[in-house]
Amino acid sequence: MPSVVLRRDEITVRPLVRRDATGWLALRQRNRAWLEPWEATVPGGSRPQAMTFAAYVRSERTLWRKRRGFPMAIEVAGQLVGRVVVSGIEWGAERGGSIGYWIDQEFAGRGIVPRAVAMLADYAFAAGLHRLEIAVRPENNSSLAVVAKLGFRDEGLRPSYLYIDGDWRDHRVFALTASEPRIGPAWSTGS
Repeated sequence: MPSVVLRRDEITVRPLVRRDATGWLALRQRNRAWLEPWEATVPGGSRPQAMTFAAYVRSERTLWRKRRGFPMAIEVAGQLVGRVVVSGIEWGAERGGSIGYWIDQEFAGRGIVPRAVAMLADYAFAAGLHRLEIAVRPENNSSLAVVAKLGFRDEGLRPSYLYIDGDWRDHRVFALTASEPRIGPAWSTGS
């Protein structure tokens, strides 16, 4: 089990554990409609294999163990409020991954996501990654604000990049490398 727990002020970013099941499932259910327009799905009407929460936690542990992903829950004052993850990690010559995130609708707009992303990005860079990307649908103004606050560089449009909400959706891709400056309050030191 990964023992990585990142803290800054009232925000904690940590791996899910089995005892999170009730809170996590309630959080996901409460935010289903809020997240549906933004979350990737499986095309063609097929559904991903259903799994128990315990199996979900095991799959995340496997990602950590193999260093293929750093999936984390976001807590504010001990309450589960969202998700931040570095996924699709490639080592070798690339040393990169993609960051994804979401937040409970009740907590949106409070600056939690930029700080959680900064915390996990700092961890990922310290763990040896060189490049992180964030893909954002062009109409997702909230996520565009996150990448702007974090200073991720706009690298352009990827047409039909991910299948979301019943169709292939364009995304703008933003990137940051370990050697680029990290400026702004979301990057303030602490852990």
